[in-house]
Amino acid sequence: MKERELDPDPIRQFASWLGDAGAAGLVFPEAMTLATADAAGRPSARMVLLKGLDERGFAFFTSRESRKAVELAARPRAALVFYWQPLDRQVRVEGAVEPVGEAEAAAYFHTRPRGSRLAAWASPQSRPLAGRDELERLYAAADTRFAGVERPPLPPSWGGYRVVPDAVEFWHGRPDRLHDRVRYDRRAGGWERVRLAP
Repeated sequence: MKERELDPDPIRQFASWLGDAGAAGLVFPEAMTLATADAAGRPSARMVLLKGLDERGFAFFTSRESRKAVELAARPRAALVFYWQPLDRQVRVEGAVEPVGEAEAAAYFHTRPRGSRLAAWASPQSRPLAGRDELERLYAAADTRFAGVERPPLPPSWGGYRVVPDAVEFWHGRPDRLHDRVRYDRRAGGWERVRLAP
């Protein structure tokens, strides 16, 4: 991986690699690890799906009452990791996090299957449950509430977040662990690239 082969814009470069992962037949190439930290700085990480990518950054959607949302309210910064093992590629993203607007969240929400929409109404995400039966009762109640409604509306507690990158690192595995690592850092005049030692 030579710097001259990379797009000067990390979002476009990422889109190219994401396209390669999709073309390679990877299941869920948009899967990413999302790392956040609570008010005390304790980190947590989980897998989520990238649901929006443009010049503004990387968007995902969730309950605004989930653990990740609570942590982002306390510390609105996050890190993302994409790993495409068959391609021996990884991308790391770091940046500030901003809420996605309600219109954008609603537009995405209405692309979800009806069952997924009902689950968003039913699940008190990240909160303790008495058991699986409780979750199924909550889902059944949501199904009854929206009986005959093909497109249940956006729940008031559900929305999206966008990671606005200030650093994006591209990693490509190489023999003898002499991996390629190129990081883009956002500067006042645009993006600056630097090669890192593996």
